Amino acid sequence: MTANFAASRVAFDLPEGVIYLDGNSLGPLPRAAVARVQRTLREEWGDMLITAWNRAGWMEMPRRLGDRIGRLIGAGPGTVVLGDTLSIKVYQALASALEARPDRRVILSDTGNFPSDLYMAEGLVRTLGRGYALRTVAPEAVEAAITPEVAVLMLTEVDYRTGRRHDMARLTAKAHAVGALTVWDLAHSAGALPVDLAGTGTDFAVGCTYKYLNAGPGGPAFIYIAPRHADLVRPALSGWLGHEAPFAFDLDYRPGAGIERMRVGTPPVVQMTMLEAALDIWDEVDLDDLRARSIELSELFIAEVEKQAPQVTIASPRDPQIRGSQVSLKFEHGYAAMQALIARGVIGDFRAPDLIRFGFTPLYTTDADVAGAVRILGDVMKTRAWDDPAYRRRSAVT
Repeated sequence: MTANFAASRVAFDLPEGVIYLDGNSLGPLPRAAVARVQRTLREEWGDMLITAWNRAGWMEMPRRLGDRIGRLIGAGPGTVVLGDTLSIKVYQALASALEARPDRRVILSDTGNFPSDLYMAEGLVRTLGRGYALRTVAPEAVEAAITPEVAVLMLTEVDYRTGRRHDMARLTAKAHAVGALTVWDLAHSAGALPVDLAGTGTDFAVGCTYKYLNAGPGGPAFIYIAPRHADLVRPALSGWLGHEAPFAFDLDYRPGAGIERMRVGTPPVVQMTMLEAALDIWDEVDLDDLRARSIELSELFIAEVEKQAPQVTIASPRDPQIRGSQVSLKFEHGYAAMQALIARGVIGDFRAPDLIRFGFTPLYTTDADVAGAVRILGDVMKTRAWDDPAYRRRSAVT
């Protein structure tokens, strides 16, 4: 199957006159999502009322959509389930992994990990006490830091700041060699590049759906458990939908079978219908084609930036094989520069202290988008447009 990116671009509602290079933060609206949500509201919730949980298949959506995401991350059927937020799923996976290694107390991560993942780990460590500790090292030092006292290696495959990509297979193998388990965050991987959870032997993985998977703001997160662990791990959050028989309303908790035990609360049905519409687009995409096209776009961007905007520094790895589907630029006045770009119709984002990020999503990003974005970036730098005081005022979301 060869991806038709011209066709997939038409499947998104992209505003006229805007070059959108921020799909690594929030994917755009799939056109089909609007009608799909309206059907859910009117024909399912409106006409079926509470019977829609059975008649419209709402209760099965987290598992059914989990299987569809599984195809994109190299996970077999019945190993992925949707629901809750990414932070919740990080906590679940980490707590279960720690409990499976009761003789160890160290969580190893890196300083490039997404802060929320580290916050969840810190909170869990405080709750557990008894000598548990979170240890962080520089991304480049992770492999050497995987030692026998480590219980869990918790990493985000693609660094949200620079796009630097960890070698999942190698680091997972090293962790297993010393008896540790792995938790991989795929927030910047799922829908951006091929992932092979089963092939790498990963123990747990989590990810969000509102970035490259285009489920919309607040889209539900997913969690994966390797089949060898699925019926053994104990869920730290004993939510009623993770119960073996939720509607028996027993007063004692018995975990459901396999991945079902990682369900917690009531699934966000309307949000999941948006994800379902987005996944219909993904059914036509070959991930190897996607990755090849992503590299083409990002390489073009880097080459043009070096020609037209010498005032910025490339902060992402130059080797595309160790880079995700984004390129970050380092600039002292990065926030103001991004606001100047947005004012001219080029949308990326800013990450403190001085990075401006651009995501490359072949489903809708074209060579013309890249060329246009760099041309405007070059003009912003040449004219010092970023020096306007209006662009220095910080908004809540950067």
